[in-house]
Amino acid sequence: MYALVDGNNFYVSCERVFRPSLNGRPVVVLSNNDGCAIARSNEAKALGIAMGAPWFEIKHMEFGDGLVGLSANFVLYGDMSDRMHSLAAGLGPTQEIYSIDESFIGLHGVRGDLTKRARAVRDRINQWTGIPCGIGIARTKTLAKLANHIAKTAERKPGSYPADLATVCNLAALPASDLDAVLGTTLVEEVWGVGRKIAAQLHEGDIHTVLDLVRMDPATVRRRWSVVLERTVRELQGMPCIELDDAPSPKKEIACTRSFGKPITDLGPLLQAVSEFASRAGEKLRKQGSLASEVLVFAHTSPFRPGPRFNKSVVVPLRRPTADTGDLVLAATHGIRRIYAEGYDLIKAGVMLLDLVPGSVLQHELDLEDDDCADRSKLMTAMDAINGRYGKGTVHVASTGATEKVREWGMRQERRTPQYTTRWEDVPVARA
Repeated sequence: MYALVDGNNFYVSCERVFRPSLNGRPVVVLSNNDGCAIARSNEAKALGIAMGAPWFEIKHMEFGDGLVGLSANFVLYGDMSDRMHSLAAGLGPTQEIYSIDESFIGLHGVRGDLTKRARAVRDRINQWTGIPCGIGIARTKTLAKLANHIAKTAERKPGSYPADLATVCNLAALPASDLDAVLGTTLVEEVWGVGRKIAAQLHEGDIHTVLDLVRMDPATVRRRWSVVLERTVRELQGMPCIELDDAPSPKKEIACTRSFGKPITDLGPLLQAVSEFASRAGEKLRKQGSLASEVLVFAHTSPFRPGPRFNKSVVVPLRRPTADTGDLVLAATHGIRRIYAEGYDLIKAGVMLLDLVPGSVLQHELDLEDDDCADRSKLMTAMDAINGRYGKGTVHVASTGATEKVREWGMRQERRTPQYTTRWEDVPVARA
């Protein structure tokens, strides 16, 4: 048995925790540089605002419809995510954090009324963090994902599903006839793993609902479509094919890229930017216990703005695999100096760490330097610990420049709310 715990409109819900005045109002959270909508409240969805809608196209709704647009506050969302997932873990013995707002919980061996237990955990998450969530329970991960969709839809659209399935939906507890009725009213495109193209093909084959898909022969599905869709059908039929991944495999590449708040023309701010990106990538690299053998750095102009075009990248090989921020920043700055040219309005740059190997790999060779070969892993661990406790960038390499507020290359986030849970000066104060 599995459960999927999913925060409702997560980014918007995080903002509403600290600004109750946003409840009931249409709210969108915007991407980097306030570009487009990446999260929408139910009220914003009701206005017809699509995911990814450019802010300049919907900005007029601020006046006529009361729309509120907020810059993304990822530090806040990440901290609230940790709090929500730590409480969700109490539902069962194993957990796979699937995304910032979703986690699968393994319920194997858990006794008692699972629906009642799930409602208690949901209430605890809502009371302790303020984040509303939906929980789906079923015998496979695909069915649990579908159950979560049903739970949230039943809450948002009363009458679409039985009222007792709202917020928490346990498909395993439904009688066979009731389960068929629920699956018969759910379209195939709502199934995890069924994309838009496959859904269109299924509709052409007169397979419109999840119940239609469940009744298909898996071997036929494999011959006509793919082994991936066959696995999905078997999961919908109650046969577990996707195991719980409580220890995700290390990434094969690590990237940190950003668009600038305004075009950059000088080398100085560009060096600061790639130094910051290499530092962030280094933190991720150490977190998964890997070393990088190559550093790719790139920069380019906007394809949508007039003016000369620039789009270059270079791969800088490292003499030995490393996770040392100093080595990674040095390679990134060497690379950006190599490709930089004057006369271009650069709008984006980034750093990618390539050819990753486990941290246990050791490369022995003659020391060619006096001091650079020293083991600085304890220094890196201390730096990560300080930044983890007091906020990213508390300790940083000098080439990243001054504080975020005065960085010329920083993102445009004119509508960002305070980092309520991670900065002392932003912690809300309750006055009598």
